[in-house]
Amino acid sequence: QVQLAESGGNSVQTGGSLNVSCELSGYTFQYYRMAWFRQAPGKEREGVAAIDYQMSTGYADSVKGRFTISFDNAANTLFLRMNNLKPEDTAMYICAASNGGAYGPFLSTRYYKYWGQGTQVTVSS
Repeated sequence: QVQLAESGGNSVQTGGSLNVSCELSGYTFQYYRMAWFRQAPGKEREGVAAIDYQMSTGYADSVKGRFTISFDNAANTLFLRMNNLKPEDTAMYICAASNGGAYGPFLSTRYYKYWGQGTQVTVSS
């Protein structure tokens, strides 16, 4: 059974930095695509950053230059490094993964089969 477990969410002040992690278990992802999404109360889930097995990455315009996605194959862990955080970054951050099929750093939910429960990031002004 595939499981994704996020950690690292916290409360920070504007301009601060945070690392969130997502540990994947129950499956060996070979031709993978993985992503971070976020969802704030009353808003739709939006793609933030994505990576595929060829290490191609993609980012939402709102986080380009501030967020960095990476995947550690040996640890089977997906990371999101967030710098210069803003209050509008406040949300539940959720990791997603899939294997096979279309390849690319997609930011749409329809490309992902497995989902974590999320970790809360709160940025105060």
